[in-house]
Amino acid sequence: MENSTSTSTKQLLETYYHGFARKEGWESVIADDFTFIGGNMTNPEPAVGKAAYIEVIKRFSRTFQSMRVKEMIIDGSNACVTGNYDFIFPNGAAINGDVAEIWKAKDGKLISLRIFFDTLTFDKNIPK
Repeated sequence: MENSTSTSTKQLLETYYHGFARKEGWESVIADDFTFIGGNMTNPEPAVGKAAYIEVIKRFSRTFQSMRVKEMIIDGSNACVTGNYDFIFPNGAAINGDVAEIWKAKDGKLISLRIFFDTLTFDKNIPK
């Protein structure tokens, strides 16, 4: 039996990914003081704040055409999601890849995300 925290975390993530796949309507579940780590393995400094994360996603949304949740594991306010993305890069390369996404929720909002993915593929396919 799921506890209410797991259910709440699951509902937040379902709302997020439903909107994220459509590239709209995901922002409502993000906390104002959201912390995002990922996208640059050589610079582990987080992007802090909802506005900063929205800017990250605006850039990222230009490369992915579609996404699906492959697996979601929830433990209270913590979750791990494997997302599968279809990318089309500015150079025309079309690639399918998985991203590991580690989430934390608190007080009815998603408060942090840390992602892990193949950064070398992005470096090779996105002009500097």
